[in-house]
Amino acid sequence: MKVGLLTREYPPDVYGGAGVHVEFLARELRSLVDLDVHCWGPDRPDGAHGHRDAHGYSQPAFATMDIAVSMAEALSGHDLAHSHTWYANLGGHLAKLTYGIPHVITAHSLEPLRPWKAEQLGGGYRVSSWIEREAYEAADAIIAVSAGMRSDVLTAYPDIDPARVHVVHNGIDTGLYRPDPNRDVLAKHGIDPDRPYALFVGRITRQKGVPHLVRAGAELDEDVQLILCAGGADTPELDAEFRGLVTDLQAKRSGVRWIPEMLPRAEVVQLLTHALVFVCPSVYEPLGIVNLEAMACGTAVVASDVGGIPEVVEDGVTGLLVHYDEADPAAFETALAARINELAAEPARAARLGLAGRDRAVGEFGWAAIAGATVAVYEACGRLS
Repeated sequence: MKVGLLTREYPPDVYGGAGVHVEFLARELRSLVDLDVHCWGPDRPDGAHGHRDAHGYSQPAFATMDIAVSMAEALSGHDLAHSHTWYANLGGHLAKLTYGIPHVITAHSLEPLRPWKAEQLGGGYRVSSWIEREAYEAADAIIAVSAGMRSDVLTAYPDIDPARVHVVHNGIDTGLYRPDPNRDVLAKHGIDPDRPYALFVGRITRQKGVPHLVRAGAELDEDVQLILCAGGADTPELDAEFRGLVTDLQAKRSGVRWIPEMLPRAEVVQLLTHALVFVCPSVYEPLGIVNLEAMACGTAVVASDVGGIPEVVEDGVTGLLVHYDEADPAAFETALAARINELAAEPARAARLGLAGRDRAVGEFGWAAIAGATVAVYEACGRLS
C-alpha cells in the first residue's frame, strides 16, 4: 500500500503536538507501508517532499490552498492519502476526488472549537472552517486522538457516519522522553535548582491557556518558581498581552522565568524531569501530547479537565485535574494555583504521581501499537473503496 502522509509540520519545523505526532507516526509507518511524506517548506534529508506557496499569497488561507494543490498533484499513483490538520486536509480531499483514492484524516483539533483563530487568520478563518468541513464530511475515515475528540467531531459535524470515526490515541517515545538526572540546562536558563518549579511548555495561543497560568502565578507559594517555555504567539496582540502579564508578575514576585524560544528536545526533557509539576492550562485540548512527554519524564501533571486530557492524566494517580469553566476564569486560575501549591507542600506525593505517570506512558502509549492501529484503519478503507 502506497500512502501519502500530508502535513504542515515536519522535522525540523515542529511547533505543536500535531507535528510531534506526525514525526513519530511516520517513523513507525515506514516499516508497515510504502510511505511518502509531504510537508510544507523545503525537501527534508529523510526524503520527505517539501511544498511551498508558489504565489506568495499574503492571506494564510490562500497560501494553504496553493500548497494543497501541489500536494494533491504529487499523490498520483498512491493508494491512500492521510492528512493532518486543516493545513493539509484540502490536499487529501483533492487527491481523493481526483484519483479516486481513500482519504483518512487525523483529527488533532477542530476549527469550530477554535474561534480565536479568527485573530490570526482574519477572514481566512471562514476559509479554514470551510476546508475542514468539506474534507471531514467526505473523508473515508477519521482518526480521533481521543474519545473526547471523537465526540467533538460528531458534534461539530453531525452528518458524519459515526462508524467512520475511530479512536487512536497519540503516543510517546519513552526512550527519548525519560528522566534526565543532569542539571546543566537549569543553570543555563537561570533556574534555581534548590527551589521547586512549575513548568509550562507550549505555544502562546488562546487554546493553550497560558495567560491563565501567568495570572495564577500571583497565588503560588513564594518558594515556587514559574518557568514558561512559551513562544510562537498567534498574533502580535497576543504576544503583547502575554509580555505584559509576565512583566507584571515578575514585578510582584521572584522566580518567574520566560524562555521565549523553542528549545531542543534534550533541554525540554531535562526541564521536565526536574519540575515539581508540569502545568497544562489548556482551554481546548483534543489529547495534549505534552502531558505524555511530562509523564514519560516522571513528572506529575496539573492540568485542566478539558477534551482528551482526562484520558491521559488520571486524576489523583498520575496528576491532578482542575475544572475549567469558560464563564469563571478567575476560579480556574485560583484552582490551578491551589493544586500546584498542594503538591509543593507534599513533594513526596508529587514524586509518586510522577512515577505512576512514567509507568502509564510506557505501558499504554507506545508508537508501534499506534502505527499498527492506524494501518488497520487504512486497510479497512481499502476494503470499502
